[in-house]
Amino acid sequence: MGWFTRLKEGISTKTKNKKEAPDGLWFKCPECNTTSTNMKLKDNLYKCPNCNYHTRISSDQYFDILFDGKYETLFDELESYDFLEFTDLQPYSKRLEEARKNSHKNDSITVAIGRINKKPLVVAAMDFSFIGGSMGSVMGEKISRAIDVAIEDKAALMVISKSGGARMMESAFSLMQMAKTSAKLTLLAKNRLPYFSFLTDPTTGGVTASFAMLGDINFSEPKALIGFAGPRVVRETIKRDLPEGFQRSEFLLENGFLDFIVDRKDLRDQIADLLEAFELGTE
Repeated sequence: MGWFTRLKEGISTKTKNKKEAPDGLWFKCPECNTTSTNMKLKDNLYKCPNCNYHTRISSDQYFDILFDGKYETLFDELESYDFLEFTDLQPYSKRLEEARKNSHKNDSITVAIGRINKKPLVVAAMDFSFIGGSMGSVMGEKISRAIDVAIEDKAALMVISKSGGARMMESAFSLMQMAKTSAKLTLLAKNRLPYFSFLTDPTTGGVTASFAMLGDINFSEPKALIGFAGPRVVRETIKRDLPEGFQRSEFLLENGFLDFIVDRKDLRDQIADLLEAFELGTE
């Protein structure tokens, strides 16, 4: 019995995660400095009502935007562990404890299954609130398992990237996930199932250097920062001024690194069109 059959028949006991509530009553846009209420921001899909600036949102909020209504999260029991007993300004174990408390997540990525216009979709979405959406061994494992679910149920896979890159506190174990996830995606291709890579602000480091840029379709939200090293690091390395908008999604689209840019209000319809184009089955 596949995952989507279980979801349809209500066999699983897992439930939909609670949406994160915005802090306070007011929102001041960092782009245009306009102040609005958080209620207006929420009604506008967490985009500035004045300039359309796309704020960072959680994995649960993306799931609410995308799916027909009912969805299930998978592999929530997996959590990062301080197996190296790493310490910088504070022990990694302490950082993990604080991240779990603040984000209400066990790690920086959440996997969910659901349907868009009755067509199956597996989504793995990152949460920047968990140590900057960084990629550790759990992220690599969850993406790998998400690929297995997509293959088992003949569903498309979508990864929503929002990350500062590899998690240095896990050293080589983190870097290994670049190869692991990239190799695993070949199995999806062999099964002729589509992979949609959705890059949001920011998508950087080892995530960009691996699975985030390997989609059959690579697309982004407006003005998202996308690149391996940040603009400041690049500028200091090459000792030259960078082009205007360097590493923003519009610049990458112009230079052939993205297929298109989509406004958050159009995201669900865009994915529905892609699923229709790839002729994936319905219930």
